[in-house]
Amino acid sequence: MHLVVRRLVRTGALAMAVGLLLSLGAAGAHAAPRAVEAPELTREDVNAWLDGMLPSLLEREAIVGATVAVVGDGGVVTERGYGAVEDASDGAQAPVVPEESLFRIGSISKLVTATAVMQLVERDLVDLDAPVGEYLDFSLETRFATPVTLRHLLTHTAGFEDKVAGVIGDPTAAAPSLREAVTVDPPEQIFEPGTTPAYSNYSNGLAAYVVEQVVGEPYAKYVQREIFDPAGMSNATLDQPVAASQQENMSHGYAYAGGDEIPFEMNSPAPAGAISATASDMSAFMLALLPGSTALLQPASLDEMQAPALSEEQLGGLAAGPRMAVGFFGGDRNGHRILSHGGDLTAFHAQLDLYPDDRAGIYISLNSTGIRGDGTTAIRDMLSRAFSDRYFPDERDDASAATETAGEHADAIAGAYQVARRSESTFMRLFFALSAVDVVRGGGSTVSISALTDASGAPVDLIEVEPWVWEEVEGQRRVAVDYENGEVRAIGLNPAFALQPMPATSAVLPMLAGVSGAILLLTLLSAPLMWLLRRWYQQPSQATRSESVLSWTRCACLLALACAGVLWGVIASALLSDAPPVSEALIRGAQVLTLVAVLGVVPAVLLAVIRGRRAWNEPSRRGWLRCIAALIVVAGFFGLGYVAVIGGLLAPSISY
Repeated sequence: MHLVVRRLVRTGALAMAVGLLLSLGAAGAHAAPRAVEAPELTREDVNAWLDGMLPSLLEREAIVGATVAVVGDGGVVTERGYGAVEDASDGAQAPVVPEESLFRIGSISKLVTATAVMQLVERDLVDLDAPVGEYLDFSLETRFATPVTLRHLLTHTAGFEDKVAGVIGDPTAAAPSLREAVTVDPPEQIFEPGTTPAYSNYSNGLAAYVVEQVVGEPYAKYVQREIFDPAGMSNATLDQPVAASQQENMSHGYAYAGGDEIPFEMNSPAPAGAISATASDMSAFMLALLPGSTALLQPASLDEMQAPALSEEQLGGLAAGPRMAVGFFGGDRNGHRILSHGGDLTAFHAQLDLYPDDRAGIYISLNSTGIRGDGTTAIRDMLSRAFSDRYFPDERDDASAATETAGEHADAIAGAYQVARRSESTFMRLFFALSAVDVVRGGGSTVSISALTDASGAPVDLIEVEPWVWEEVEGQRRVAVDYENGEVRAIGLNPAFALQPMPATSAVLPMLAGVSGAILLLTLLSAPLMWLLRRWYQQPSQATRSESVLSWTRCACLLALACAGVLWGVIASALLSDAPPVSEALIRGAQVLTLVAVLGVVPAVLLAVIRGRRAWNEPSRRGWLRCIAALIVVAGFFGLGYVAVIGGLLAPSISY
């Protein structure tokens, strides 16, 4: 997986993309049904199944602890704890107690926001399709005539660009208030609302702020009274960090067993990912959102919340694939409807799957990332698949057949794509441009998508089963393509994560950055080498005074480029790891040095002109070679300038 995508996964940016891409996708080119009767969803059977699977997986991936809850038929089936809440070096590890141990649930917190909004809809206090500005006490900056609505916010289609900074804040500093989180330096809007799935923490925070404004009290207070208490979530909390009375039950977080402990993560905006809860709390929450319960919503409201929230009118061809409900990721497996949400912080990784038609659900949270970056994704995927296959097996008869247009359409969608969840207005634009997702034509009219892989990390094959709808070969993942006017508009990998064709202006950036960087680096290294060789052989320089001045000026710009490269490397390392937030001074310093380096094109052009005139007036092989070399360096500087401008490295905004 590309570097930016890896970082987004670790900060929750693609929790839904990875967890759901690897598991629930949508109904697919299913294998033949198994002639095996599904066991009953009983405590004894589920305990045996979990005990036979999870301990070995946790040990393999070096996960310190996990907590699991399974519900069915209106009641708790089982709640299990595995491993420890603290990785004690002396071996005296406190075990995970599902009724007491608090684990972070990450972005599953967004389902609480969606539930709160639906309660206000039910009470006629808000309208899902009214302009959200009607409920705000500040002016929301937008670029499109189509107003942003609560429906857009809760389906990740409000059109806002992505922001990484502040999602996981400094553990030693207080998290910003909800109002600060949604009003201070908000992300720019880059898509028309309702058209493009692009996962957004900001959108969920804004929806929660609407709740706060409409009810006239802090969001956390409302949630405690109207969701946690009535659902029976007696230990769940939005506090960051948790209250002193709950500290002893709060699980610690780790990179991996035996590794460093990760301090309590301050998530912002808090409603998008801050909740800590026990397995018992999550059992109660799942039961409250399954048919038959009126603890949180009346049946009609629950049905509205869990139905596909956007139509073909808004999504175009993407509507043929899995779609967002209000807050939930819609999909199915084995022909059974599933509503899901994943959650990832730096240390904690969680997944919740509801089977509304079967009145069942499963939840897991892990308190470590593991020795492999994608280890927790593999565990959650395996658990989701195995739960479906064991208790809700496939009873359909026929696998889907390929269409007659499969080959033609495979050629049409092959190419480089960019993720819709990205930054456009800042230097982060380059990071996303360098992380293209490739759609490749395979044999037998299949395609593969580099971001869509199996458990081993290899891309899976997809075949077209309906016009512009692709399904995993002998699998269950569905990918819909929005194809309009002879062009691919988007590819929907899951309900909140789409790919868009990489513009030609951005597609050349990786190659141009590599070629230009190599040219300028060789130029920088060759200057002192040539000077040393002349000294060694005692040969005077044949350059005029003007050429010497321009050469050294050019070298100074190249030195600035080298320093800028070091700073951008430090910034990239921080963004792709768990390092503290990058300082503004560091980013501005990198930008200034980059600008100085780009301005090196001026002396480079002047030097090329002087050498060209000299070669023309005093023809010699050496003279023309020096002129050609100068022109190559000019091309390198122009390439650098293109990368810096198109990639956003010189963008005025340094918000990311």
